[in-house]
This record gives sequence, C-alpha cells and structure tokens, in this order.
Amino acid sequence: MIARSRRAAPVLVCRKCLKRSDEGRDVRRALKSELKASKRDGTKPAKLVMTGCFGLCPKNSIVLASGASLTRQEYVLVADRDQVPRALALLDGERGE
Repeated sequence: MIARSRRAAPVLVCRKCLKRSDEGRDVRRALKSELKASKRDGTKPAKLVMTGCFGLCPKNSIVLASGASLTRQEYVLVADRDQVPRALALLDGERGE
C-alpha cells in the first residue's frame, strides 16, 4: 500500500547547528514562516523537521536538506535569516552555482 501526503516534502535541519548558532532562533522562525507562506493551493505547508547531525558541522552556518537535495548529495548552509528564501529555493531543486 502506498500513501501520499497532502503536505509538501519536509525540510530537514540539523538540531545541533541550530543550537550552536547565534542566529539559530531567527533562522528557525524565518524557515517556518517561509514554509507557511510558500504553501500551494490544496496542500498543507511543509514541515520543518529537526534531525541529528549530518556530519558537516560548519562553524557559523546551519545545515539544511530535503529529500531532493539528499538525492543529489547536496546540503544547503544558512548563516542568517536573510539567506532563508534562497536556501528553500535551492532545496526545491533549483541548482545553485
């Protein structure tokens, strides 16, 4: 049996990075509000899912991922809340350079 969600794919964020970062609280709030604002008609907004360590451990950034980005073996690093909209666009499948 296959079940399909009525919700957009979740965004994964490293709990350890959020806790360590000075901007962690602001980035988390920005992520949640951007996910709510970007919901499509007929679907629920994507969930923000806290995960364990991805093993990258950047000094001043927070690691984000999605199912699509993990398939491409890509992670997105966010240092502050201003980078959140671009990060979510990259997670959706837009290729960064």
